[in-house]
Amino acid sequence: MREAAFVQRNKEKWQRLEQVLAHGNKGLSADETTSLYIELTDDLSYARTFFPGTPVAGYLNELAVGLHQHVHRSQKTGGGRMITFWTKELPLVLAATRKQLLISAAVFFTACLIGAVSAHHDDTFTRLIMGDGYVNMTLENIKNGKPMNVYGTTPEMDMFFAITLNNIMVSFFAFALGVVFSYGTWLMLMYNGVMLGCFQYFMYQQGVLRESVLSIWIHGTIEISSIVIAGAAGIVMGNGLLFPGTFTRLTSFMRSAQRGLKIVIGLVPCFILAGFLESFVTRHSPEMYPWASAAIILGSLAFIILYFIVYPFHVERSLRNA
Repeated sequence: MREAAFVQRNKEKWQRLEQVLAHGNKGLSADETTSLYIELTDDLSYARTFFPGTPVAGYLNELAVGLHQHVHRSQKTGGGRMITFWTKELPLVLAATRKQLLISAAVFFTACLIGAVSAHHDDTFTRLIMGDGYVNMTLENIKNGKPMNVYGTTPEMDMFFAITLNNIMVSFFAFALGVVFSYGTWLMLMYNGVMLGCFQYFMYQQGVLRESVLSIWIHGTIEISSIVIAGAAGIVMGNGLLFPGTFTRLTSFMRSAQRGLKIVIGLVPCFILAGFLESFVTRHSPEMYPWASAAIILGSLAFIILYFIVYPFHVERSLRNA
């Protein structure tokens, strides 16, 4: 069957499903909604087999994710709702937005490279980005043999609450800026990426790159990864305005904002964990064995990859095979 004929044959059914998502069941019984959902997953499997990478395959994937969440919400409430959010809803949203995650990561790490190259070619660039006060303090710490002493000067609990709140606000800010047609989020990612690249190159220039990596990435692995994922959430929301598809622009924006908000909410525990590591563990990194620091860093990276990248593939595959 040609793609156009496939769309024409099923268009009316898909529009009914859009109405279910936008306005509730509207007279459809739970069995009828579930039946339509099963038909939709069959259509999605067909589209992925015969029309891979086409707009219709992407559209059906998005529709299937939304309808799956709608059906599940109507069946479960209470404590089970929280479990469903972490085991099904959030992973499905992440699976549907992997392209935006790739874009966010590409923007961020390109900005890191720009920051490092700029610091290499211009000695004043580091002070411009990081500020004279921070640079002078870091140089003094390096001179005293304690390059990471900045993490040991504030009481643990005060540092934990301040850093965790700041990181959560940064992630919500990166998401909210997506309302400016995604470009606000891009700028936020660029700024943070340039700052990170500049900082790491500065540490390299001072001969303490190894110490800095084994210290800041204890918490930075989760923190930086979460900022990139929050950036993806902002791009999701912005794309809802830019590319409404078959929805009205307002409906597309509201649906995209809801998906992006779920991602940001899902990152809150990650920022709490990153704040805990920065406040209670990173400060002790100079006394830690290098393998212990490396174990925390690699363990954090494994968690990010498994939950935010690998597990969503598994949930999505289970959905298609249901």
